[in-house]
Amino acid sequence: MTVRGGPLDGIVVVEFEAIGPVPFACGMLVDMGAKVVRVARPSGQASGLPSSLMSTAEASGDTVAIDLKTDAGRNQALDLLSSADVLIEGFRPGTLERLGLGPDVALEMNQGLVYARVTGWGQDGEYASMAGHDINYIGLAGALATIGSSDRPLPPLNLVGDYGGGAMYAVAGVLAALVERSRTGSGQVIDIAMVDGAASLMGPIRSLLNNGVWVENRQANLLDGGAPFYCTYATSDGGFMAVGALEPAFYSAMVAGLGLVEAEIPDRFNPENWEDLTELFAGMFSTRSRNEWQEIFDGTDACVTPVLALSEVADHPHNVERQAIVEGAEGERPAPAPRFGNSL
Repeated sequence: MTVRGGPLDGIVVVEFEAIGPVPFACGMLVDMGAKVVRVARPSGQASGLPSSLMSTAEASGDTVAIDLKTDAGRNQALDLLSSADVLIEGFRPGTLERLGLGPDVALEMNQGLVYARVTGWGQDGEYASMAGHDINYIGLAGALATIGSSDRPLPPLNLVGDYGGGAMYAVAGVLAALVERSRTGSGQVIDIAMVDGAASLMGPIRSLLNNGVWVENRQANLLDGGAPFYCTYATSDGGFMAVGALEPAFYSAMVAGLGLVEAEIPDRFNPENWEDLTELFAGMFSTRSRNEWQEIFDGTDACVTPVLALSEVADHPHNVERQAIVEGAEGERPAPAPRFGNSL
């Protein structure tokens, strides 16, 4: 087996300082072996944002303070881009063009450059010049309306827009462009819009809607907490168990683990029974602690597992065995994912 620093060893990425999806995407590229050179604002030009939202997952090389509004700063940035493989930026559309660092200039100088642009609304469209955040993008994509309690939508942290619809699509786009460049020698411009990515992530749910098996009410569907066999239940000690017993065999194992007889409880396939089943299962889960239920369900195919707090994740036996949480430059962090068999 060949051991190396990662599948992107030797790839140089220039990251223009930004919040959310840009540093997260660059952090993933670092984990895959790339070197990231981060272009930061000059000292004194504070962004007003928490530093943890501005930094890559792990430091990998240089941070260079450049004032892009000056001729000297523009020339310094162009010098970086002349030998880079990838540029990732998160400015509003038109910003880098006004600074003389737009894709036409950069690609004329470096035809192999992959120029990735990450924004909320995209490079064009009615909202393109507007400010926004994750909650706005996933609202327009139809994702926010499906998530939350029955009485109101609730933002799923900033996982769906910033990281799912933005950073992950940026990484996928960059990797695809690098593969194409290996065949053609030419880079290209990638327009990554978080609203597009979030809408893309909703594709399977939209398919359910199109086929008449999804209703547009929260907590009323198979995967949104409405089904009594795909939701969470409180335990006697204030913890929670996650139940994902979708398939018949898994459901049977879950019911048996609760000490119930499946033939004696309401039919789960009739949504009219879901409220009664939810009350029944909630009552059963409330009789034991989370650890007691974990002992009952561990090693079974019931698809019932504990809901861990962030501070507990590193100590769970499965995560310990996989070394899922590791020490990073600023404390504990998730291990790089995915894992490549022939990389360190």
